[in-house]
Amino acid sequence: MSTTTIKIRAPIDWTGIFFAVVLTLVIVAPLVVVGTWAFTNVWRFPSVIPQEFGLKFWYQTLSRADVWSSITMSLTLATTVTVLSAVICLPAAYAFARLDFPGRDILFFSFLAGHAFPKFGLLVAIAGIFLQLNLIGTFWGVVLIQLVGTLLFMIWIPVAAFQSVDRKMEEAARDVGASPFRVFWSITLPQAGPTIAAAILLSFVGTFYETEGAWLIGAPQVRTLPVLMISFINNQPVIQFGAVLSVLLWVPSFIALLFARRVVNSGSFAKGFGA
Repeated sequence: MSTTTIKIRAPIDWTGIFFAVVLTLVIVAPLVVVGTWAFTNVWRFPSVIPQEFGLKFWYQTLSRADVWSSITMSLTLATTVTVLSAVICLPAAYAFARLDFPGRDILFFSFLAGHAFPKFGLLVAIAGIFLQLNLIGTFWGVVLIQLVGTLLFMIWIPVAAFQSVDRKMEEAARDVGASPFRVFWSITLPQAGPTIAAAILLSFVGTFYETEGAWLIGAPQVRTLPVLMISFINNQPVIQFGAVLSVLLWVPSFIALLFARRVVNSGSFAKGFGA
């Protein structure tokens, strides 16, 4: 007697596929256009594809002194802000995760304030204070304004990471005589480390791309790569200059995505949020 197995095919979710395709086009299409312009020497209307590809405008863009000075400024700012943010915020995140003190919850949620209101209005108010302190147009003025934007990443994400650490392993290590520093270095940090590393990377990338604060507080003395790109787009008659700078700005995002994918696949990031 033979048995026949009937497989029931699940219905195709055409609505989901439609929205996925639309979302992909909305995200990918502008990137394709900008990337094409960056490697185009000649592209005249009404041609659908460029008449001539090449690296002509890469050579012209990268030969400019202001481009290299803006790249150096962006990297210096992002590194400085990220290091200062880690030094200031990580001990605070550990305290929020492990200690109970008066006003803890109010202070913890206050770090959302910078993202709860229109950003440009907040920056204008801060700029008024910085003007009185002679911080407008200075490197450290831009550092301070960009530190505000890192608080959400460098407080909330590490707090979740420290809360997810297995307390029983820490207690067992202390029971056998390990010092608090040894417990933190050997037990706490390895478990929370991948999520904290993701927070640090997000802070670096977010600072590298930050434009409004760098323009409002730093201009004209402090010019980052995003600020220079906007200047190129607004003032240069040749679109390829802005396209080349846009492609250069993709590099940190690609690195961040590769690292984030590795962390998310390992489960460390989700564990940091208790998932």
